[in-house]
Amino acid sequence: MRRPIWLRGVSYAIYGFLYLPILLIAVYSFNRARFGLVWTGFTFDWYLALFRNAAVWQATQNTFVLAGASTLASTLLGSLLGYGLYRYHFPAKKMVQGLLLLPVALPDIVMAVGLLLFYQLVRAYTGWFELGLGTMILAHVTFQIAFVALVVRSRLQLLDPALEEAAYDLYANTWQKLRHVTLPLALPGILAAALLAFTLSIDDFVISFFTSGPESQTLPILIYSMARRGVTPEINALSTVIILATLVAVMGLPLLRRSRQQQCR
Repeated sequence: MRRPIWLRGVSYAIYGFLYLPILLIAVYSFNRARFGLVWTGFTFDWYLALFRNAAVWQATQNTFVLAGASTLASTLLGSLLGYGLYRYHFPAKKMVQGLLLLPVALPDIVMAVGLLLFYQLVRAYTGWFELGLGTMILAHVTFQIAFVALVVRSRLQLLDPALEEAAYDLYANTWQKLRHVTLPLALPGILAAALLAFTLSIDDFVISFFTSGPESQTLPILIYSMARRGVTPEINALSTVIILATLVAVMGLPLLRRSRQQQCR
């Protein structure tokens, strides 16, 4: 059945509202003018200046170190927590499940201020927690664990309990059942949780801003500090590079999975 013309028009308008600003960022990253929206000529100079900018490379390195370390820690701890909530019953289980929703529902600014006050309090009495990349990793792990645990627990709840019972019937012990049955079945959920945690870490600005030190800028913090002096084509170039990297990752992963499926056939 053909859709009404007005419905297609609304769809195109929504797509335009969502993607035209991104297209404008890419177009004006090639603008020769440093300030303003007046087109004065086409140039690649802003991309060359971007790749020669040491601060950008340092911020990129900090961003991926932060995202990688926090994702690894939160995926491990969150998966164990999600499995524990799925598998075991204990008196405080409902309370723990309720506390897991706090990092999800709590505004970032509240969590950021709370973490900063906690770091300052501990530092005042012990001298620990000098603001830097380490405190940022701990801060990201605190909110990523909740997302990972919720995703992994949801995945485990979809599994058929008879599969684990069959493993016991075949004389598998707890470790063998976990390794050969539960873990492979839960792996898609664990990978999805890890990708979610990685995305949340790279995208985060508020918590990173409050818990960072002078030598631990990430890309969101760097873009914010650059934008305060005025949006320049160099910022547009950096944003365009990030958008292209995201598109390559989003479009490349399904193609890679499809090619592997064809090879298996």
